[in-house]
Amino acid sequence: MRISRRKKSAVLAGAAAFALIATGCSSGGGGGDSADDGTTLTVTTFNAMGFEDLYTEYEEANPGITIEANNIDTGGNARTDAFTKIAAGSGLADVTAIEEGWLGSIMEVSDQFVDLTEYGIEDRAGDWVDWKYEQATDPDGRVIGYGTDIGPEGMCFNGPALEAAGIPSDREGFAAYLGGADATWEKFFDVGREYQEATGKAWYDQSGFVWNAMVNQLDEGYYTADGELNVEGNAELEERWTWLTDAAADGLSAAEAEWDWNTGKSFTDQTFATFVCPGWMLANLKGSLEAGGGDASTGWDFADVFPGGPANWGGAFLAVPETSEHPEEAAALASWLTEPEQQVKAFEAAGTFPSTIAAQEELASAGATDPILNDAPTGAILAERAIGVTAQFKGPDDSLIQENVFGPPLDKIDRGEATADEAWQEALTLLDELVG
Repeated sequence: MRISRRKKSAVLAGAAAFALIATGCSSGGGGGDSADDGTTLTVTTFNAMGFEDLYTEYEEANPGITIEANNIDTGGNARTDAFTKIAAGSGLADVTAIEEGWLGSIMEVSDQFVDLTEYGIEDRAGDWVDWKYEQATDPDGRVIGYGTDIGPEGMCFNGPALEAAGIPSDREGFAAYLGGADATWEKFFDVGREYQEATGKAWYDQSGFVWNAMVNQLDEGYYTADGELNVEGNAELEERWTWLTDAAADGLSAAEAEWDWNTGKSFTDQTFATFVCPGWMLANLKGSLEAGGGDASTGWDFADVFPGGPANWGGAFLAVPETSEHPEEAAALASWLTEPEQQVKAFEAAGTFPSTIAAQEELASAGATDPILNDAPTGAILAERAIGVTAQFKGPDDSLIQENVFGPPLDKIDRGEATADEAWQEALTLLDELVG
């Protein structure tokens, strides 16, 4: 059967888009019946989730079901799309992907999504790592999302670039050089200075992704565990801000545009040597590498190491809105897409590391390698990186703070247009304006 894969663009939302959430939602929307009286289910995902072949497999196994799939380019644009449709009271897909960073906002309107306990999700509760299932449970005990992936982080690096600087270029040697299990951000930046002094080139692509990785490692990030804003006066954030802004001042950031990387060419010409990589980011790296004309010979690799220890960045859920005309069928599809067998296939297609325990164990033992990343055993590495990962509480405006509060000041730091203090004060001003 035919699957429509329309790529939809949207601009990043400001505070106004989030204010729309309070608008009441009407009934209607979701999928409709196909021309042959079968059932058409709409699905909206974002980034690279690895579902394309799975849609075809599901259709073939379920005659009468047609899937119309829409993939939005980034999680930020998917957030804008979702909240605009929630405010309008219609238009959400029968199966709607929700990103961890804006799950807190969704929980404020969780009654707009089906309680999946009505469709048997409790029977699968033991499939997932416990914190993943808990994340999708609202304060009233309603479960609104089937967990897809989680985002344990390893470090991607360009072997030939490191070799030119006299830094170990094999994945085990590089991991050890950063400190192995005891790797710290201070060591990461010190090695970056060593690299920059030897080559004159940047160490990483841009500061925003590094900042996000550091924030995600904290016990509490932009919000405390009880939901209070936790930015102004936060000594841990300020300390990491100093590390990062000092590194940018020393030339360690390539000041790349997020999600662009010079149309991928920066991955092929050694513009930078390292790249923070949650599992799902591997697909972005490889897609950008290909777009820039690179391949396996370009020398990118993936190491079992991450400064500061275990960290989780991202992950998603599949939810069914109350406006769906086919909630039972939509829940069945969402459940199937997130079963361990399908999560392994999604990982093989897009690098999205499973949130189900059985799928994690399969990848850890399989030892499959990625030829584009110097035959790195990416599944086994990510399984190791997932050990010790726990979920940080994400407040309602967590992703807004990351992208719209800290994003612009960090861009200025990378371009040398603001001092560390000036950029921090700008972030606090934006926080007050956009979040309050």
